[in-house]
Amino acid sequence: MIDVVEDDGAEQTIATPRVQRRMAPIVPAQNIAGRALISVIAIMTFLSCLTLGAVTLVHDTAAIWQNQISREATIQIKPADGLEMDAALEKAAAVASGFPGIVGTRIVDREATARLLEPWLGSGLDIDELPVPRLIIVTLNETYPPNFDRLRTALTAVVPEASVDDHRTWVDRLVTMARTTVTIGIAALGLMLTATVLSVVFATRGAMAGNGHIIEVLHFVGAEARFIATEFRRHFLLTGMKGAAAGGLAAILVFIIFSFWSARNLATPQADQATALFGNFAIGANGYGGVALIVIVIGVLTAATSHFTVVAYLTDLDTRQADS
Repeated sequence: MIDVVEDDGAEQTIATPRVQRRMAPIVPAQNIAGRALISVIAIMTFLSCLTLGAVTLVHDTAAIWQNQISREATIQIKPADGLEMDAALEKAAAVASGFPGIVGTRIVDREATARLLEPWLGSGLDIDELPVPRLIIVTLNETYPPNFDRLRTALTAVVPEASVDDHRTWVDRLVTMARTTVTIGIAALGLMLTATVLSVVFATRGAMAGNGHIIEVLHFVGAEARFIATEFRRHFLLTGMKGAAAGGLAAILVFIIFSFWSARNLATPQADQATALFGNFAIGANGYGGVALIVIVIGVLTAATSHFTVVAYLTDLDTRQADS
């Protein structure tokens, strides 16, 4: 602000600073309820991201199993009296190799068969002394798979003890398991988001109860409901994003730790079992994108919930004022 003063016919300008009062926010930036809400949102986001990550891991692992099984089939030859197992394996492999839709065969040798049975029968097995079936791994043409009924007929004509397992039963079970897991995960995710919305509703009500007199004064002197709701929406959007970002980062850190543990403990029974069930604990780009989406969704839900809660409160206030 500049003032003009006359001094002996001359004009002098004196600059005086303009004092601007900072407007206090309607909703206090820091209070106990706000910090508690950030914690609740962080926990809900963390659990939601873990649920999404677990669903992603199981779905991706089931897809890998399905792809691996669909690329292979197994020929099993059961031992029988007078059967030369090595000759039978060679005959069956020769028939399968020349069959349309099969690109390769591999006989599982004695050592590999013993390793497959080692968890149940122990080490040092003599396969020739046990009535153990022998296997042939058949690699399939994924574009033009073979006709398994004809393959079974051709094999049994040469080796009656041979049978073909195309793993269709396992594929169907894996697909069913994956779909069930995804459905349960989505339902749990929906429940967590609902709990987050309800928490925001109660937190907004609490903030309004502490500042109700200010809101009523602003509303009655002419402040529009949209202005008041915008202030609350801005405040709770920032609060929701803070809590959601903290929960999302914590979930990402958990997945990174598990992935690092899995990489450091390769070839151990614990890591092999976990890897067989969940892969290498890497949720991939889709998983991290899902975590980011959950963070944004929870932040937007927090802001939208507070907005509608404030509008409903002010509408109820106008109705009570009109009735009185």
